[in-house]
Amino acid sequence: MKVAGLAELKFTGPARCFDGEEPCFEAVKNKTYREGDVLVIRYEGPKGGPGMREMLATTAALYGQGMGGKVALITDGRFSGATRGFCVGHVGPEAAVGGPIALLRDGDMITLDAENGILAVALSADELAARAKDWKARELGFGSGYLWKYAQQVGPARDGAVTHPGGAAEKACYADI
Repeated sequence: MKVAGLAELKFTGPARCFDGEEPCFEAVKNKTYREGDVLVIRYEGPKGGPGMREMLATTAALYGQGMGGKVALITDGRFSGATRGFCVGHVGPEAAVGGPIALLRDGDMITLDAENGILAVALSADELAARAKDWKARELGFGSGYLWKYAQQVGPARDGAVTHPGGAAEKACYADI
């Protein structure tokens, strides 16, 4: 959670879900969101992006409109050091693999509590399980090429979003050559 410049470290509001940064940026640009909303930008994680783009355009626009402390934003993408406002990034598992962020719907009540490290949605385990059962993976905008290949091989953000299996799987360490 990034809470730069905020006096309040807790936030609860209804989800406003966007599949990608561009639709969210358009909503912010056109001011078709409300104070108190929790803007959810998903499918921007390592696989979904692919590549984990940073959400600076949207967060900068919110702050420029004076809404930095009046809305929150959650994403499976990332933020830069310049991001301001109540923002949660690198959410995982990401939407592209069916993580909980993919199951959110407009109006779901989300609570963010930076003091206690809580990110929660007011849904029962049964409701989340039913939504997960109905969830279907989205088709990537790429069917070949390096972005497609990257999306097929990349691991989760919590493990560094790398395409390499790690030292434990190496048969030889090429860094020592």
